[in-house]
Amino acid sequence: MRSVVHGGPDAQGVPVHDFSTNANACGPCEAVMQALRQADPTRYPDPAATALRARLAAWHGVSPERVLVAASASEFIVRITAAVALSRRGEGPVQVPAAAYGDYRLAAEAHGLPVQVVGEPLALGGDRPPVLAWACEPSSPRGDAVADLPARLDALPRDTALVLDCAYAPLRLEGASALTAAQRDRCWQLWTPNKALGLTGVRGAYAIAPAAAPGRLVQDLHALAPSWPLGAHAEAMLRAWTEPAVQDWLSTQCLPRLREWKQRQISHCEAMGWQVAPGVANFFCARPGAPSLDEALRDLRAHGIKLRDCRSFGMPGWVRLGVLPPASQDALARAWSPFA
Repeated sequence: MRSVVHGGPDAQGVPVHDFSTNANACGPCEAVMQALRQADPTRYPDPAATALRARLAAWHGVSPERVLVAASASEFIVRITAAVALSRRGEGPVQVPAAAYGDYRLAAEAHGLPVQVVGEPLALGGDRPPVLAWACEPSSPRGDAVADLPARLDALPRDTALVLDCAYAPLRLEGASALTAAQRDRCWQLWTPNKALGLTGVRGAYAIAPAAAPGRLVQDLHALAPSWPLGAHAEAMLRAWTEPAVQDWLSTQCLPRLREWKQRQISHCEAMGWQVAPGVANFFCARPGAPSLDEALRDLRAHGIKLRDCRSFGMPGWVRLGVLPPASQDALARAWSPFA
């Protein structure tokens, strides 16, 4: 059984102050909650998600043929890795960022594909170009802007499948992506709106294929999909995601408040003596500098506070904190005082 590290509820239940996930702390979005209440779970949804794919395609300005639905981002990560492994096994590695969501690597290893970390040589030797490459902007766990992403994309062979994980693009608090429209059109774009909507318990995602995606890869992705990737509630969430009122809620009510909360939270961390890394999203990484971080995290968890240990991201000694309201920030500061 593989060991999976993730934020959110654990064996101790739901944390009172959960900094360990990157969900929008202003959520949930009431308009989407209403759509979920109206969803009909007594019937099968359309397995092809025909109407939903047309709606998402129109919203993104692409053809419906380029939209694929997925049970979750993690499900799509496993599926596209499997599709690449089936058709191109032995031709090259899967390229992952140095610090990134662990499922990219786990999926590659599960299918026997070598893993190459960006900027490092292939562990097993050789100079084979990647058959699959992963990027996330804003990145996770750091939440930074990945300034070298355009150059990295341009350096990849045209037949490398590059997946751009857009999980945190809707929660970007400053700046804009450095990718041009043409560069984005070359990527597989993976969207998971549940984080931006504050509804991470509703699983559902979608991917937009590159404008010139290989037909064989698209066919394999459809063939490897479960019969019904989306349930009624996931379909309702993704349909509501495109509503103007929902987007207005995110842009005018949430993002300005998250910016204010983030600055306050960073100030709290710095006052506690933590080293804070810069970023552009609704989360950031910090180094607490505690003599025993494991002990400190256990003690915080006992007080109902959970942080995301970044060891599994390849960043030992660091934690990732989602931005939470002031009351949670103050609770963290009080609980940390014995370690200061």
